[in-house]
Amino acid sequence: MKRTRIAALALVTTAAALAPALGQAATAAEGMAYLQDPAGGEKTMKSMWTKDEMHKVEGQFRFHPGIVYRTVTRPGPSGAPDYERQVPDPRTLAWQPSYEFAWAVSESKGVKRVLTTKDGTHPLVVHAVLRTAEGATAGEVRQKLAGKPATGREKVAGGKRIACDTGEYTVEWSVTRSGYGTLTGTLRWDSSCEQHRTAFAADHGRQGQQG
Repeated sequence: MKRTRIAALALVTTAAALAPALGQAATAAEGMAYLQDPAGGEKTMKSMWTKDEMHKVEGQFRFHPGIVYRTVTRPGPSGAPDYERQVPDPRTLAWQPSYEFAWAVSESKGVKRVLTTKDGTHPLVVHAVLRTAEGATAGEVRQKLAGKPATGREKVAGGKRIACDTGEYTVEWSVTRSGYGTLTGTLRWDSSCEQHRTAFAADHGRQGQQG
């Protein structure tokens, strides 16, 4: 059992190493990868002011492709046949996206765009649509977030799997602060699983050599 767990941990490490393969904006997070709009760090956001320039809404979006697969049991090498390990079955690879939204709502105190504070609670709506190259909807999430603090982050499960190697997709996202306005953005995602197949195949070979 201990050896099987070690083998499974090695597979998670391999998945984390694949983060750069998802695009220039990809970043490793909790063992997996995400694409961010706008590209940058934790505090990098798009922003807009209300017409009266007394309220600012900021937003950030992260798309988590979420690679998933089934595992199969493989026997150990000839010298250690009891060294069984769970390895991914490349034929079952698929994507299961989730969508992460961050926001910040600022209010000016007396003077436009000056001495802003982030106070109180706010009604928000987060929305994302995953579209195929032909424009068809492959996945969509929408959530109303009532009474949220002025700064926060929310991750929403997509609930739908996307087949590997089905081309490029576009993610359209928005964060709305009711009464203030809506921030929008887009990013592109390539659904190729080739990098994962290659990494898993190489990882299996290393495990066999270790046995």
